[in-house]
Amino acid sequence: MHTLSIKLPAELHAAIDSEARRRNVTRSALLRDIVEQGLDSLPAPAAPNCADLMSDLIGSVDSGHDDLATNPRFLEEAIVADSGRGPATIGARATADRRR
Repeated sequence: MHTLSIKLPAELHAAIDSEARRRNVTRSALLRDIVEQGLDSLPAPAAPNCADLMSDLIGSVDSGHDDLATNPRFLEEAIVADSGRGPATIGARATADRRR
């Protein structure tokens, strides 16, 4: 078992001593029980969302553009670069989408 050292106000120390005597257990046993009960009653942590999972990556790209996420031109360039398709295909598709 590991040792933990904490500083307590005199009143709290006296209350722990009193409760340990009442239960006929050591202070350590009493405090282990109290800490365990306290930890068991904590709510379970929420599952991380996408932003939590990517938080270390957000803002890590220094493109020099302030509107990288909102400017359609940058999105089109990224799609072209990523997919290997030519800009004529993307431009034709964007024009057709606008006509609908």
